[in-house]
Amino acid sequence: MKATYREALNQALREEMRRDDRVFLIGEDVAYYQGAFKVSKGFLEEFGSRRVVDTPITELGFTGLAIGAAMAGLRPVVEVMTFNFAILAMDQIVNNAAKIRYMSGGQLSVPIVIRGPGSAAHQLAAQHSQSLEAWFCHVPGLKVVAPATPHDAKGLIKSAIRDENPVIFIEAQLLYPMQGEIGDGDYTIPLGVAEVKRPGTDVTLIAYSKMLLVALEAAEKLAQEGIQAEVVDPRTLRPLDLTTLAASAKKTGKVVVVEEGWPFAGLGAQIAESLYRQVFDYLDGPIVRVTGRDAPMPYARDLEDAAIPDADQVVAAAHQVLYRT
Repeated sequence: MKATYREALNQALREEMRRDDRVFLIGEDVAYYQGAFKVSKGFLEEFGSRRVVDTPITELGFTGLAIGAAMAGLRPVVEVMTFNFAILAMDQIVNNAAKIRYMSGGQLSVPIVIRGPGSAAHQLAAQHSQSLEAWFCHVPGLKVVAPATPHDAKGLIKSAIRDENPVIFIEAQLLYPMQGEIGDGDYTIPLGVAEVKRPGTDVTLIAYSKMLLVALEAAEKLAQEGIQAEVVDPRTLRPLDLTTLAASAKKTGKVVVVEEGWPFAGLGAQIAESLYRQVFDYLDGPIVRVTGRDAPMPYARDLEDAAIPDADQVVAAAHQVLYRT
């Protein structure tokens, strides 16, 4: 069956809340307004205000409350209206959610999901267009997930809710209306498992979240030149499925990593370093990274377009690793 990315998340959350009465949703405007992006549409009517909880505008406060609830045996899903606002809760996420299991010697777990939209949308300017996944990936104790398709979003959010660890679940804002096939019924996708979205033999394109669509578009353009690009979606950024990424890199010998985030200390740098350690002798040349511009996101539409990677940049990067420039 087909569903939008938004509908896939709605189905998954609804199914998990029906399956386990310990699961509850908390955040700004998740109940009466049904979520800023309507992911929680219909939840208040079905589950009531004890399990769909509207909060004041206090990310640090309601994230801390949810962490305490998780420690006490519940399974909260925290919606941040955008991941830019998660910055306000970083003390709770980094110093409590990520560390309590370690600091308690395994006596306490924090099975919490912190989810919401990330990356750029359309002209939301510098404070609301950030790709912050590298921040969270830097922290031991956090799992970080960034699905690109409705099918993956549904299966991965279910696995995230059932996981005993804190999971950061980032949904690119522009993906919410995107349609795709999703599996019927109750299915999960394991965290930490990448997927080859398009097989190829000449060059590997590694991309996640919204950039997967850019990589797939680039692969189509490359195919018109007779270049068969393999597109791999990590899906989970931490833990990273290095086995699948390395197998593709080993097969093609050429790698381009695409990310919307900033270049310095970005996810692409970590992926490249990991692949160099694993398959250096199989690579025909240096790994090339395609990233967002190293600057705050502009508001002007033409400048915003220039700051975000596009398919032509990925094609140019593929030409570079193929020594066609």
